[in-house]
Amino acid sequence: MSATDIREVVKEKYGQAALRAKNARCSDTIGPCCDPITSNLYDLSQINQIPAEALHASLGCGNPTALAQLNPGEIVLDLGSGGGIDVLLSARRVGATGKAYGLDMTDEMLALANQNKRKAGAENVEFLKGEIEHIPLPDNSVDVIISNCVINLSADKAQVLREAFRVLKPGGRFAVSDVVTRGEIKPEIRSSVLLWVGCVAGALDEVDYRHKLSAAGFEQIEIEPTRIYRVEDARELLSAAKIDVDSIAPEVDGKFLSAFVRAVKPRSQACCGPSCCN
Repeated sequence: MSATDIREVVKEKYGQAALRAKNARCSDTIGPCCDPITSNLYDLSQINQIPAEALHASLGCGNPTALAQLNPGEIVLDLGSGGGIDVLLSARRVGATGKAYGLDMTDEMLALANQNKRKAGAENVEFLKGEIEHIPLPDNSVDVIISNCVINLSADKAQVLREAFRVLKPGGRFAVSDVVTRGEIKPEIRSSVLLWVGCVAGALDEVDYRHKLSAAGFEQIEIEPTRIYRVEDARELLSAAKIDVDSIAPEVDGKFLSAFVRAVKPRSQACCGPSCCN
């Protein structure tokens, strides 16, 4: 698939998820109450802080707001913010003197996110339309970048990481939840359109993730597994893509994991271009 094809598939599926979230029931949504990857990511205290529609629209694989250290007064950017759950939770953490941005390319998700913003009464929140490969914010303008199972969906992850590095302030933190892989994965799994949307086929190998972060300029890179998926967790997803689950079980079992990915933009840089010396 081309990058354009992947982008259009993701927009379509996430747009449908946003519409379903408005009237979600556990029996008919792909949201967090049913999916083994997206389930049980937020504790009760966090769930009580946000509108139900934000929770049901979440297709994440982790909880970056719980793992990232967010401080009052900081500016946070969520890449692929969906229904806004992580933006709204972050806004509470950074307080009235801080700000939380959400970036999404899907009109339906942006509409839902702004609806959830109004319901939550969040005044320090702004949702932006755009692609994570081209972040519509200035250089050196963000303290923390978070994301929840979205970077793996991009066809140009190196560009995403370069953009993240660009908009972070010197000393800024990259703190995302993402799906990563360990070891070789069969080509037919990676090539399935359904699996791109299911956060699997686009996942980087954890070693490759480190290399791309380093190439973008990041330091202090850490990849901490938070969940390791067994073949039964993916049986329904793989079967829907007409893949014989039992025959490929040895190639899948334990090779997909959710991880918390941390990195830091250096406080000083050798170059003197506009992106690193402002």
